[in-house]
Amino acid sequence: MIDINLIRTNPELVKENIRKKFQDQKLSLVDEVFELDKKNRELKNEGDNLRASRNTLSSEIGTLMKEGKKDEAEKIKAQVAENKARLEQIEKEQAEIDAQIKKDMMTIPNIVDKSVPVGKDDSENVEIERFGEPKVPEYEIPYHADILDSFCALDKESAGRTSGNGFYYLMGDGARLVSAMISYARDFMINKGFTYCIPPFMIRGDVVNGVMSFAEMDAMMYKIEGEDLYLIGTSEHSMIGKFKDQIINEKSLPITMTSYSPCFRKEVGAHGIERGIYRVHQFEKQEMIVICKPEDSMAWYNKMWSFSVELFRSLNIPVRTLECCTGDLADLKVKSCDIEAWSPRQKKYFEVCSCSTLGDAQARRLGIRIKGENGNYFAHTLNNTVLASTRALIALLENNLQPDGSVIIPEPLRMYMGGKEKVEPVK
Repeated sequence: MIDINLIRTNPELVKENIRKKFQDQKLSLVDEVFELDKKNRELKNEGDNLRASRNTLSSEIGTLMKEGKKDEAEKIKAQVAENKARLEQIEKEQAEIDAQIKKDMMTIPNIVDKSVPVGKDDSENVEIERFGEPKVPEYEIPYHADILDSFCALDKESAGRTSGNGFYYLMGDGARLVSAMISYARDFMINKGFTYCIPPFMIRGDVVNGVMSFAEMDAMMYKIEGEDLYLIGTSEHSMIGKFKDQIINEKSLPITMTSYSPCFRKEVGAHGIERGIYRVHQFEKQEMIVICKPEDSMAWYNKMWSFSVELFRSLNIPVRTLECCTGDLADLKVKSCDIEAWSPRQKKYFEVCSCSTLGDAQARRLGIRIKGENGNYFAHTLNNTVLASTRALIALLENNLQPDGSVIIPEPLRMYMGGKEKVEPVK
């Protein structure tokens, strides 16, 4: 949510930002907020004047009653009653206007950073840099589900019976590899100075509205029937929600945390659920979040995506960074990049991490403020995927597969696999 002062002082800037995001249907909201805000301030001034008048008139009534001027006092009492009725009407109108302004402001997208390339959708995202040499071996790289099948590590048929399409059982070495990667990612971030946390896996509706747009919520979140609770799609939501309505001392910043959680997603859209584990309803993830001063947020943004690159390269996985264009940015984001892993089977890269700075948008929605020497101000929030279990597993399997069908376990994971150096097909 942007600062309403932007609409008061520079509505054309807000409109231009909407055009850059190819959301022209939202342009009218800027004019609506401008007029509603103007009306609201007029009502506030009228209300303040009526309250001041009420105090003056009440004092006059007391004086007139002491002087025995009852008729004059009754006339002023009638005026006080009339003012009271008008004040109640004003307060009702203000509440209605406030609700409409909030609804509109929650829909108007955040102002994107000047460095973000303009584009309609993810097809116009821009490659920034590659790390590691993408290779295609001479031998065939099977589909990841078939590699897992060779280890007797994946059972989607049983999951279909228990849970439906989009779920899976990981077994044996497949399950063990995921646990190893999550543990390694956890320790990797702890060594970077981040505080480890296991957050709640369900959050209330006001937290959901604070961390994401309405469109994102509808497409992602599972709601608990009969309760004001949602299953998290990423632990960023509950991690940022931890600081809802809090005033953070400036001296305690930055707050850097890494969290483990399962993630639950509807995956509504054109992509659909496939027979493997690339797009599923449930997976595990190690996440990182930062809460900092506004002037520090871009430096943290660059640090955070570099951590993901470093982690994947340590697992022998080539990656690239991709700058998300304006049309591919979620409404709360200021700037975002994807980290994509190389797929030797597909001979292309695919998304495994996403790093974003949201400016003060989430902080405004959730009331997260910083106490500074010159008063309170809104914090900046950032988030980045450290490692998402299913997609990271796909990248690891494809990039470490050997001609005999075995998979070399990267050295950093071996301590979490009981010293095992490779996973071999079951004969």
